[in-house]
Amino acid sequence: MKMNVFDYIVIALVVIGAINWGLIGFFRFDLVNVIFGDLTLLSRIIYALVGLGGLYMLSFYMRNQEA
Repeated sequence: MKMNVFDYIVIALVVIGAINWGLIGFFRFDLVNVIFGDLTLLSRIIYALVGLGGLYMLSFYMRNQEA
């Protein structure tokens, strides 16, 4: 299956989210919080996009399993 630009953007978002969760789990360091502030509108948008990206990756995984 051929990936489009949107797929690459979502993969990047999910990887960034995974790295952030790893930093939180291992070091109690929230990179998004440090860069964008403590639950500012922008940080909430980043968290929401990462969450939506994770849900999209479920459909991406299922599409690749069918191919």
